[in-house]
Amino acid sequence: MNVAVGSDDNYYIARFIVKYLESKGINVVPIGALKTGELYPWPDVGFEVGTLVSRGEVDFGIVICYTGTGVSIAANKVKGVRAALVTDARNAVGARLWNDANVLALSARLTSEELAKEIIDSWISVKEADPSERGNISKLRKLDEER
Repeated sequence: MNVAVGSDDNYYIARFIVKYLESKGINVVPIGALKTGELYPWPDVGFEVGTLVSRGEVDFGIVICYTGTGVSIAANKVKGVRAALVTDARNAVGARLWNDANVLALSARLTSEELAKEIIDSWISVKEADPSERGNISKLRKLDEER
């Protein structure tokens, strides 16, 4: 499994997430400050991770900024991306199951190590969207095509 992880700053939690994913045997593609070691514009982080996801170069993406909001907005500008700002494990499952989210957005300010592990494990546990949501997800894809 390949995952793009991007952050606008060299946050402790962003580095922890990279190590946690790698400990699970997941290949991480670092983006932004995780790659450069320096501040990186949050719009670029979200857009770069989203682009890798939309091209199918990674299985999913994780974006991190102080609130998680900015990188989420930027990632959602990429056609085919469904980024979800997640604050707990149940929301992670819901975002994957009901919205077929493919980019996980996290707040560096609010996410602890334990919470990050719970969210990531929950996100990964969902292998496909709930079949009852196919119609809604299809509507999202049509909206993408209209852009």
